Amino acid sequence: MKYRIIVASLLAVAAVYFLVPVYWLVLAATKDTTGLFGSNGFWFADPHPIRYLRMVLDYDNGIYGRWILNSILYAGVGATAATLLSSAAGYALAKFSFPGRETVFNVVLAGVLIPATALALPLYLLFNKIGLTNSYAAVLIPCMVSPFGVYLCRIYAAAAVPDGLLEAARIDGAGELAIFGRIVLRVMTPALVTVFLFQFVGIWNNFFLPLVMLSDQKLYPVTLGLTSWHGYTDRAPILYQLTVGGALLSVIPLMILMVVLQRYWRSGLTQGSLKV
Repeated sequence: MKYRIIVASLLAVAAVYFLVPVYWLVLAATKDTTGLFGSNGFWFADPHPIRYLRMVLDYDNGIYGRWILNSILYAGVGATAATLLSSAAGYALAKFSFPGRETVFNVVLAGVLIPATALALPLYLLFNKIGLTNSYAAVLIPCMVSPFGVYLCRIYAAAAVPDGLLEAARIDGAGELAIFGRIVLRVMTPALVTVFLFQFVGIWNNFFLPLVMLSDQKLYPVTLGLTSWHGYTDRAPILYQLTVGGALLSVIPLMILMVVLQRYWRSGLTQGSLKV
């Protein structure tokens, strides 16, 4: 009983720790610029904050909406491509024997250990050499590679994809592409959802790579756009309020994505408990 109380208390403290910033962000979106620096920091100022959020969407000819669409493009396309490439590479490393397989996997592991920020400047020099800087491709192409996704997919494919199932499909005449598309991807769904979500969130929150690659404000993702607003708050104080409101709107797609995809995790966790 004591252990349950201790565990419940620790979980409650952790929940408060993670939810307080969200609570502050929600209530801060109900305040004007003056209210943000007032004394009632942890209480709502305006029960109808929709007009403040409209100001975010309307400011500077609706540039915030462009930033959101850019982030959806970068994160959606980049995460989808990274998931497909990671699943193919992980499956090949797990189920096919070829010379240098372990060397390739060790290189992938090394890629997991290298911080993305350390690669931003070399990538900029490379993309500048071929004329791709300040374009959508400059952000999208690096986001399509996920060493962690390859690592996770290899581990999951080795454990969850039975060799007997693959051999039975080959005996029935199925080609390797058909086996991968119709069987392997379905079996690996929980791992693919995990890779997709990690990559999507990572790209959505990415700041340094777009900062290095982009100079056109119309190509900015929402993270870089909000930072540019915050940089002008000394000359336009209203941007304090718009930055807070924009930050609130920017987390809504991530919340929706988490709610939509969590059922695939639950199905993956219970998969092994069923006998056919």
